[in-house]
Amino acid sequence: MAVTSGPRSAAPRRATARTGLAQRLPAFPWDSLLPAKQRAAAHPDGIVDLSVGTPVDPTPALVQAALAGAADSPGYPTTLGTPALREALARFVRRHRGAPESLGVEGVLPTIGSKELVAHLPFQLGLGPGDVVAFPHIAYPTYDIGARLIGAEPLPVDMAQLAAHGDAALPDPAVAPRIRLLWLNSPSNPTGEVLDVTQLAAVVRWARERGIVVASDECYALLPWTVDEVPSVLDPRVSGGALEGLLCVYSLSKQSNLAGYRAAFVAGDPALVGELVAVRKQAGMMLPGPLQTAMTAALDDDEAPAAQREIYRARRTLLGSALRAAGGSIQGSQAGLYLWTTFGEDAMTSVERLAASGILVAPGMFYGGGGGDFVRVALTATDERIAAAARRLERQ
Repeated sequence: MAVTSGPRSAAPRRATARTGLAQRLPAFPWDSLLPAKQRAAAHPDGIVDLSVGTPVDPTPALVQAALAGAADSPGYPTTLGTPALREALARFVRRHRGAPESLGVEGVLPTIGSKELVAHLPFQLGLGPGDVVAFPHIAYPTYDIGARLIGAEPLPVDMAQLAAHGDAALPDPAVAPRIRLLWLNSPSNPTGEVLDVTQLAAVVRWARERGIVVASDECYALLPWTVDEVPSVLDPRVSGGALEGLLCVYSLSKQSNLAGYRAAFVAGDPALVGELVAVRKQAGMMLPGPLQTAMTAALDDDEAPAAQREIYRARRTLLGSALRAAGGSIQGSQAGLYLWTTFGEDAMTSVERLAASGILVAPGMFYGGGGGDFVRVALTATDERIAAAARRLERQ
């Protein structure tokens, strides 16, 4: 008679399998904000949560209608996306990201939000132990996580310095031959810094000379404030007119209030996009059919993002003035949804002090060692909550 394992013997094996991968990862940073969040929530007038950056304004009615109209969806969607979605994606990157007319449907691919692509791109490109994934030294943490998930080496790099000085900007120039993927993020989350055409072109040249894939996260590109433009790696002024080795990652979460829809995409080198399609087909990574229809409608709608930008502009003006009145200094923040602010003290001191006034912000060290004196202040709260935060800051 076969001997089977009971629950007591099976459970430890399952736990070991889980912790094996989890041990490669740092603690989820936002969990450490719980005490500050509880303190802010105790404010008599309620919490103003400016820590995460999740949209709060309505999803455009046109997009909601498209989703409802596609609700009868009994069949499987495709990984590649509907022909209408792919055509809309190509039109969008040509219209808004400066992509050449030669970029067609073979160079675009919808994804299930941008975070899953950021986290899994190193795996989907075939990287592994011994490889290096480079990314901005102050950055969205998931670039680092994507490297750790596959056992690759994460490498923070100052991208402005890389553009200016090449290998000399690396902590160890000898590591350059092992870099297989280089992430850019312009406008930056969290700093709002924008890389100009000259800087982007220099980084692309440097990467191409070494056979490095460049993935540029441009999710905040339609939210410029103090710059005339936010250029893309797809722009011929940057790429030299060739898309080889280049990927642009984009999301509709912020500009169109579609975070709940997980509507994002990658565009660029058709050969690289083809590799991603092949892997994602095998893994069953498909944006749900009704969401593909809704995303198609959102991509062709330029009016709603323009109106949303003006809403954020007003919130940014009010909140920026209040932060300065409270003794804060705003740096970077040329574009995007955040005010990168320092009060000349340790970030957690600022977090705790603001929490006492019912305002929750994210400490800069969540985004790398260079952010230790800064806090990231999001513009994504209602007009009423932004006004409440401004009043509280001005009283500090």
